[in-house]
Amino acid sequence: MNRSQIIAIAQKDIRAITSNVQVWLGLVLLPLVFGVLLPGILILVIKMVNITDGDLVDMVQKVITQLPAGDKKEQITALPTLNHQIIYIFVNYMLGPFFLLIPVLNSLMIALNSLVGEKERRTLESLLFAPIEVKDLFLGKLAATFIPTFVVTLVSFLLCGIIINGLTYSMFDGLIFPNLNWGLLLLWVAPMFTGLVIQISIFISARSKGFQEAQQIGGIVVLPVVGLAISQVTGVLLLSPQLLLGVGLLLLLVNLLLLRRLTKMNQRHTLFERQVH
Repeated sequence: MNRSQIIAIAQKDIRAITSNVQVWLGLVLLPLVFGVLLPGILILVIKMVNITDGDLVDMVQKVITQLPAGDKKEQITALPTLNHQIIYIFVNYMLGPFFLLIPVLNSLMIALNSLVGEKERRTLESLLFAPIEVKDLFLGKLAATFIPTFVVTLVSFLLCGIIINGLTYSMFDGLIFPNLNWGLLLLWVAPMFTGLVIQISIFISARSKGFQEAQQIGGIVVLPVVGLAISQVTGVLLLSPQLLLGVGLLLLLVNLLLLRRLTKMNQRHTLFERQVH
């Protein structure tokens, strides 16, 4: 492994990312939608509306019922109004999967642009003919995707915390964000999922003729996150520290297996053949 070559490749790709309007729009819009607008608008609406809808009441009660017995369940049950309960449950249980879309979609978009974009810009062949091992080329592109994605995710988390606590502090007389679930989601599950998305993008890009085609195929990666979000909203499966630890561990094992597989692809045509021809 040549660290200087890996760093050089990562720096080159990061510079390319900063000059690509399509990628930049995604990096900016996703945090605004899922980190600022979604929590901000929903919290404001819930604060102002007198909630009497029976279905919504039943959904909240179902979610509370699914919570494990303990101080947290008693704390939510003891909140003064249904509005308080909905906001607390939304922030600490339902918002997480939607927030996870920020690193997942951004890493997918950056990785696909980094790989398929090389073909569209006609720079991939020069990389393959350069004295660079395929393993180093892959690791450099992985770093070039992971670093900006994680930085954007951290900034989104800070913005999300400012919006949520700013809008709810007077209601709860304190901070309700973040909690242990959010810590595990940000520092454990999100990095593991991001790494998995980047590696899957390698396979997708190798079979795609262009960025748009790769983007359409890569959209399948988002489905597990959407399923997790639906499970939260319906109360079928609620996030817990144990669940997040287990999911992160599973993703880590899958990442290690994929990384070992990909870094053994020393024949250049094995990984990029269909992109060059």
